[in-house]
Amino acid sequence: MTDRKAYPSDVSDEEWTFVAPYLSLLSENARQRRHSLREVFNGLRYIVKSGATWRLMPNDLPPWEIVYQQTRRWLDAGVFLAMADDLRAILRLADGRAPDPSAAIFDSRTLRSTPESGARAGYDGAKRKKGSKVHMAVDTLGHLLALHVTSATEQDRAQAAALAQAVQTATDQAVELCWVDQGYTGQEVAEQVEDDHGIRLEVVKT
Repeated sequence: MTDRKAYPSDVSDEEWTFVAPYLSLLSENARQRRHSLREVFNGLRYIVKSGATWRLMPNDLPPWEIVYQQTRRWLDAGVFLAMADDLRAILRLADGRAPDPSAAIFDSRTLRSTPESGARAGYDGAKRKKGSKVHMAVDTLGHLLALHVTSATEQDRAQAAALAQAVQTATDQAVELCWVDQGYTGQEVAEQVEDDHGIRLEVVKT
């Protein structure tokens, strides 16, 4: 715990019990550690929740450079991916489902550009937005399976194969069916996804 005033983004005791084993790349009393691991994670959560830049880290949290460097180590070690995969399996088991889904949903969302978007920003003519496009796959309970970000100019159908590969990696090849919207239509796309990744695309018309 800490003596400072809590931020709404601070991790709860229950959440910390779950995430701490994934984040502990070094022991809590390692000689290299100058800041509480929980406080470093709270710093990351503050940035994510608030949308602030790293340099706007509050002074009563660890220095932004420390939080940034540790975040890079966590990302390189794949701890957030492992955390998401395990949490999804736990929630599915709690709902009486198999830990890995047999069906998924592909979709995308275009986000307006910011100065940080840089060269990735593009124009989505269908949505009439300039920015980045988030391509995602979820199971039928809405739990994340895969996600990647492209320029908004990228067509959904062009990302179907990459999403399918990521989904099968995350689920140990368990997914057989995926529901998509008309942005994924195209016989060639459907055949490629089924032949290469064993997933049948079914278009849901709205």
